[in-house]
Amino acid sequence: MQVRLIGVPMDLGADRRGVDMGPSAIRYAGLAGAIEAVGHDTADVGDLPVARPETVDNGDGGLPSGGRAKYLAETRELCLELEAAVADALAEETFPLVLGGDHSIGVGTARGSARDADVGLVWFDAHGDYNTPETTPSGNVHGMSLAALLGVGSFADADWTDAGIDPGNVAVVGARSLDGAEADALRASDVTVYTMSDIDRRGVSAVVVDALDRACAGTDGLHVSLDMDWLDPAEAPGVGTPVRGGVTYREAHAAMEMVAERELRSLELVEVNPILDDHNATAELAVELAASALGKRVL
Repeated sequence: MQVRLIGVPMDLGADRRGVDMGPSAIRYAGLAGAIEAVGHDTADVGDLPVARPETVDNGDGGLPSGGRAKYLAETRELCLELEAAVADALAEETFPLVLGGDHSIGVGTARGSARDADVGLVWFDAHGDYNTPETTPSGNVHGMSLAALLGVGSFADADWTDAGIDPGNVAVVGARSLDGAEADALRASDVTVYTMSDIDRRGVSAVVVDALDRACAGTDGLHVSLDMDWLDPAEAPGVGTPVRGGVTYREAHAAMEMVAERELRSLELVEVNPILDDHNATAELAVELAASALGKRVL
């Protein structure tokens, strides 16, 4: 197949700067060559334009009183452009591989993937990203992206959020840092959350198989959102919100190898921050994991 690389140098959704250089770092780490070595063609369409924080107002974009969400208007605009880019890739029978950028872009990627299909979602992440403008402790949209694409809270009536994905077909894998209200909301939802404790007790293979089964049940295909802070910081130091106790190098590859066995429709790699990285190790790991998700095997 042909893999279409879509860069999204987005850093409006997070506090720590540098993640906007993630797409360049991933490309520099040899992404195109790694994909072509698996047997796929690549077409890089470059980066979507993203507003710089210095040039826009840090506003809430017209949220109801009491809500907080930084750079919301700019995030909306970017996600709508990304949605169109992902949907166009699929309509042209190419595979969209989105390179972030912070995880706020997950809204646009998911909406594009689900525009003309029933899609299941696996969210590999240390965090739940299930805060809303009403519950967020920071106002950072990268911590709200899953709630946004599922239309939770004040996101329900927005024209750029709800992707139409059934929460019963959504699984978060590897969570280990949840805010209190966020955890309560996830418990009350139909989203399935597999914590690192679940992985400790059952093993990564059993957990990922369960997550994939749930996401793929009755759907047309699978969208995978891979936040590099899902891995332990010892493996992936170049992320903006590291949390100790994540998955290992080999566990991450095993998970992506299982992803490749399903009807994978779209993939995004997010939260690579070269400023915080060690010799581009996190970007190189992102490349390796993408290759595994697209079919690379040891033998």
